[in-house]
Amino acid sequence: MEAFLEDLERLDSRQFAIALRKLANSLQYGVDRSPFVGSGVEYVQSRPYVEGDSIRSIDWRVTARTGRFHVKEFETPKSMPAYLLLDTSASMTVSSGARSKYATALYIAGGLALACLDRVSPVGLLAVGERKLRVQPSLSSARVLQWSLELRRYRFDERTTLGATIHRLGPSLAQRSLIVVLSDLHDAEAVPALRRLSQLHDCVVLQLEDPAERGLAGAGFFRAREAESGREFHTRGKAHWIDTSENVRALKRAGVDHLSIRTDESFEPKLRQLFRARGWAGKGQR
Repeated sequence: MEAFLEDLERLDSRQFAIALRKLANSLQYGVDRSPFVGSGVEYVQSRPYVEGDSIRSIDWRVTARTGRFHVKEFETPKSMPAYLLLDTSASMTVSSGARSKYATALYIAGGLALACLDRVSPVGLLAVGERKLRVQPSLSSARVLQWSLELRRYRFDERTTLGATIHRLGPSLAQRSLIVVLSDLHDAEAVPALRRLSQLHDCVVLQLEDPAERGLAGAGFFRAREAESGREFHTRGKAHWIDTSENVRALKRAGVDHLSIRTDESFEPKLRQLFRARGWAGKGQR
């Protein structure tokens, strides 16, 4: 799979769709694929048997007590809608290796979206850059493929709007939702906004990181420019160009799950472990 992903940005539409499906299947591997999301199917009451009821739902205790066949009725909990916030800004497109942060994030977003649909959770998407793209949650795999292919076209001059988008998103949500952010967290407003959003909704941050952001061995001192703001700064090869460690600590204190994903490392096992631990439904769903 890793060798396949090295050419991720050069795949044609059909191959890209196949890659997304493979990732979705990989993330679901070993996980209960029941369509019921959350706390499961909950018993509500028993009622008299009517023709056509499944014999597997017969409540034998009530049947024995009353002398008449009764069946159990269950309540199916509602699926939690998922929103994927994909950072389309300039800093995501800069790459020092075979795969950019943006290409990796888009691939993960598409795979997660299809995996959510497999569990009958409606999924939507917001582009967190200057382009206007908001897809309302739905159960349509065709819509997922549509926005995945549309987002393969990117620009090198977009500024991030992650913090502002999160501020606007919160009041528009009618029910508790799962929010998955795919970003390099270069927006200073993003973490405070996420901390507030996490008080009412279930939030996960997948932070993309290019290996060069951890420093370039032997590079010495040099002058660099931030991709989105154009701000110039001086640094040295062994230093972290952008230190987000305090952001990570702030997210964890707020109860927001965080996973760092480097573009030069395998990430599928980490993703699978994260969402398996969360039951794919989000903590606290009832």
